[in-house]
Amino acid sequence: MKIDIDRLSEAELVDLNHRIVERLRMLDQLRAHGQMLEFSIGDRVTFEPQGRPPVMGVLVKYNRKTVTVLDEDGQRWNVAPVLLRHADVVDAVTTPPTAITRNDT
Repeated sequence: MKIDIDRLSEAELVDLNHRIVERLRMLDQLRAHGQMLEFSIGDRVTFEPQGRPPVMGVLVKYNRKTVTVLDEDGQRWNVAPVLLRHADVVDAVTTPPTAITRNDT
């Protein structure tokens, strides 16, 4: 369906703008909610705040657009779910494999 905005009045354009903005906000909230469903309360997660080392903690609360993570130092962080990773998966990837030594006896 095409909308010819050249024929709309100023009031109609303002109304259309409000509808578009609300629709975009709803889509953003749905996307965030879908990402939140990948995590459960009590999951160990990690994320990297800008300009700081990675933070590891436990997901303790769902918010409207974010989740609350309690880090190992007791600090609370409100984090967008898209920035989170499961800590167990990250640990498995970043932990080097056990060295295998050769016994020449």
